Amino acid sequence: MNPTPDDEHWKRTSRLMLTMMGLWFFFGYVIHAFVVPLNAIKIFGFPLGFYMAAQGSLIVFVAMLFWFAKAQDRIDRDAGFAEDE
Repeated sequence: MNPTPDDEHWKRTSRLMLTMMGLWFFFGYVIHAFVVPLNAIKIFGFPLGFYMAAQGSLIVFVAMLFWFAKAQDRIDRDAGFAEDE
């Protein structure tokens, strides 16, 4: 059975979604589980664990939103599903 363009589109979309969920889990839970050891590292006088819990994860989440939107748009355009402006 030959894969259709829809199958390829869904495969790429699923891979992007799983990548983003993995990054979200890492920065949302894993980093925060290691706050105490990360506090030994200082950035601008603040402990890294504190920084990641207070600001770092939020900055990463916003960057991930822009990256996801751009990557999904590229996937949609390659498959012919793009929404023109």
